[in-house]
Amino acid sequence: MEQKLHVTLLTGRTIEQGVGKEYGKASHEYYDACSMCYMDSDDMRKLGIKSNTNIKVTTPVGSVVLKAVKYPRGPTPGLIYIPYGPWANAICSYATTSIGMPSFKGTPADVEAAPGEKILTIEELLMSEFGR
Repeated sequence: MEQKLHVTLLTGRTIEQGVGKEYGKASHEYYDACSMCYMDSDDMRKLGIKSNTNIKVTTPVGSVVLKAVKYPRGPTPGLIYIPYGPWANAICSYATTSIGMPSFKGTPADVEAAPGEKILTIEELLMSEFGR
């Protein structure tokens, strides 16, 4: 039986994401900075994964495969953090609930190990999301 962890998704900017954007959104630097997910080390242990293992994050909006990375600044049980970018956008709701901005914080999500699944490139992700 596959194990899933129920968590809360937060997204936001990181220094690495900003630097990657300066290289261009098609760059390896941007891909590495944005196609990852920070996780609590105990939560990773519950899923039987280590840093750099592929995971699938699923929200009510969709699913995306990312690289799990241990959150370096301390415990964050029940929370995951994905840097802003197309991978986060693929699983965050576009609904603005009358405030003019989608919510990038507090999205319920499920995380599961996905070692055999591929992290899509930005081109593949955009093609799967928009079909062009």
